[in-house]
Amino acid sequence: MEAEGLTNEQTDKVLQFQDLTGIEDMNICRDVLIRHQWDLEVAFQEQMNIREGRPTMLTASTDVRAPAVINDRFLQQVFSANMPGGRTISRVPSIGPMPRSFTGILGYVINFVFQYFYSTISGIVRAFINIGGGNEPRIVSDPLADVMKFIREYYERYPEHPVFYQGTYAQALNDAKQELRFLLVYLHKDPTQNPDVESFCRDTLSSRSIIDYINTNTLLWGCDVSTPEGYRVMQTITVRTYPLMVMISLRANRMMVVGRFEGDCTPEELQRRLQSVITVNEVWLSQARADRLERNFTQTLRRQQDEAYEQSLLADEEKERQRQRERDAARQVLEAEERARRDVELRKEEIARQKIELANLVPPEPPADSADAIAVVFKLPNGTRLERRFQQTNSILDVYHFLFCHPASPDEFEITTNFPKRVLYSKAAIDAAECSVNETYSKTLKDVGLKHREVLFVNDLEA
Repeated sequence: MEAEGLTNEQTDKVLQFQDLTGIEDMNICRDVLIRHQWDLEVAFQEQMNIREGRPTMLTASTDVRAPAVINDRFLQQVFSANMPGGRTISRVPSIGPMPRSFTGILGYVINFVFQYFYSTISGIVRAFINIGGGNEPRIVSDPLADVMKFIREYYERYPEHPVFYQGTYAQALNDAKQELRFLLVYLHKDPTQNPDVESFCRDTLSSRSIIDYINTNTLLWGCDVSTPEGYRVMQTITVRTYPLMVMISLRANRMMVVGRFEGDCTPEELQRRLQSVITVNEVWLSQARADRLERNFTQTLRRQQDEAYEQSLLADEEKERQRQRERDAARQVLEAEERARRDVELRKEEIARQKIELANLVPPEPPADSADAIAVVFKLPNGTRLERRFQQTNSILDVYHFLFCHPASPDEFEITTNFPKRVLYSKAAIDAAECSVNETYSKTLKDVGLKHREVLFVNDLEA
């Protein structure tokens, strides 16, 4: 597979997808993952839907590619009809009993060797004829239809039977690899022309013990070699006699033929042979299950760690955002305090400037013997008593300027009489209604009813 342009994470996903689906071509695995935006779960679920094994679900059955199967007779257990427990109806003529004389024994050996070589050479000749075009090439156009036709015909002829996998050979291989199960492949020719096939199907495969054992321990896939799909499978697993069953299993991460059952046999013998093959190879599936469980556990643990790390990052980011909000709030408080402090300072500076300017507007104090002089005693909020003479023609504003410029007076105040209480001057009232109030405060002391000696109160408006 060309790994250019793939990250380490994407390469890991390609390998995981290949292991889960059994697709040998890593480029196909990569393309499927790219089509699903590298979502391993979604891509795997689609492959499982494609390989459900039900005809109505197999919309793309012909596109499923079978994993490679190693067919090495040195790596598999081989059982034939000539072994104990086997049986055959269409056996070749016997060469007779073993003779007792020397010449008879010599003739017996020569006859046995001749028949052996004749059978071998005739088999080789038939194989070359088949390779050379003795059979017309068969194009597999609808493998699922071939399998379903075989299942339908088999069920009609033999009502008692194991459950056959409803899918193509490629799908059966992929599911067996994915589910880590033994795949039992059954091939036969027309039972009406093959007595051994008829006997095997009617007597052996219809046995309740065989049905229960096969259904429990294997996936059973079958087909007739007269169909293109069956013929193709027959060529890949090298059939010598019918009926034929081969056991395929995952071994050392490769799909292998681990058992071969040729010819007819009794139900008890078939179950013994199946148990023998499964017992020997179960250790490989157990190891594969343990590896997959460990890999899934590692992936789950890694996913959980990644999720915990993401949650930790989110928590840290939220904490940082909270700290930033607190810093912003503290900065805003400091800025507000600083603005308030500057406002106070500016106000004090403005008041000091106004006092300097308004001091020039304070009228001079008339002499004590002046006929129109009014002596006024001011009581300040801090208890200070001020006494000052004004002329009757002086205005209330002149009185305000005098008090405003005095160091002991407050910055914001009002001037009132005691009884009856009247407000003679209020800075707040001037600011609220400047025009009309100014006309009032421009009145003289005589106009507001002040006479020779008065007591006025100064009230602090900021207290």
